[in-house]
Amino acid sequence: MQLPHNALVVVADGRKSLFFRNEGDAEFPNLIVEQRLDAPRNPDDHDSATDLAGRMQSTRADGQGWSADGNVDNTDFHQQAEDRFAAETAQLLKERALRHEFEALIVVAPPKTLGELRKHYHSEVSSRIAGEIDKALVGHTVPQIEEALSKA
Repeated sequence: MQLPHNALVVVADGRKSLFFRNEGDAEFPNLIVEQRLDAPRNPDDHDSATDLAGRMQSTRADGQGWSADGNVDNTDFHQQAEDRFAAETAQLLKERALRHEFEALIVVAPPKTLGELRKHYHSEVSSRIAGEIDKALVGHTVPQIEEALSKA
């Protein structure tokens, strides 16, 4: 992937977002950390949930009792927290785009996080996206991230 000089690179997942600036050029990226955003600690499900999932009455036309589809799924509090964090990251990108802090944006995130980010992109952010990579790279070193970007 061609990484323009001075491009903003965001490497994110549901718990952490790293903001880099490419001080290098398209051929030899040199990512410098600008900002790190961490999600608040995500408590265990048993600490967040108070009950087991319930049931709801059937909507069958004959109105007879319960059906197999009456079960209600457990709420995934971890996924909800990760989705909220992705929305916060998208909001920060919007604010930075509106302040004209970047012209080109590269976003690197696992598929679920990338999908959630896309739901919340402002038009100013979308118009500046130069590339997206659906990979989990938050735990990698800066040289590993640079290498992954060069190979993409």
